[in-house]
Amino acid sequence: MTPKIIQGSKRGRGRPAVFDRSKALFEAMKLFWERGYEGTSFDDLIGAMGISASSFYNSFGSKEALYCEATRAYLDWAGQWFFAILNEPSTDARTAFALLLEATAEEFTRGDHPPGCMISLAGTHCSPGMRNIRDMMSEHRAFSESAMAARIRKGIADGDVPADTDCGMLAAYYSAVARGLAVQARDGASREKLSEIAKVAMRAWPPGKARDARR
Repeated sequence: MTPKIIQGSKRGRGRPAVFDRSKALFEAMKLFWERGYEGTSFDDLIGAMGISASSFYNSFGSKEALYCEATRAYLDWAGQWFFAILNEPSTDARTAFALLLEATAEEFTRGDHPPGCMISLAGTHCSPGMRNIRDMMSEHRAFSESAMAARIRKGIADGDVPADTDCGMLAAYYSAVARGLAVQARDGASREKLSEIAKVAMRAWPPGKARDARR
């Protein structure tokens, strides 16, 4: 994700410093992605964002509000490749999932952002006061799983997935695989290893005509 560069005007007397808000948000997103919500201090944030404390509060309100905005920015970015592959009209369901896992292996190991996924592991260990953060991240994970289930149901309707397939359970399985790939990536696993895990995972796809005829 490359933030749009906005040219700021010169600072006038008595006026707050002008900064590139989208770039500052991008830097905050990367920091939260790398360290998590509670592992990122306020000083870490303003240092990475290159802004003063007053500019931070004037522009983003609070650390929690910034985290929510950074999470939305991540979802907008990741959703572009996730949904484009999952809902590609020219592929059957099994092919879509195979391509999705392959893309996941690639995206989780790119060198231009932290490894893994900002959503997969976030909010799983929070203090009691951060329950709202935990619930928000859980909802995000549930949304992607429900999108997988919807794609499997479409496969049943299209005739390329066996009619007796448990869509919810199969989606939960591949969601769990994707989260496992995120853990592997965070632990330093190579793209090749993640790709091989993805291929093994595809062996769990329900056998049927579509599996024999497709990738």
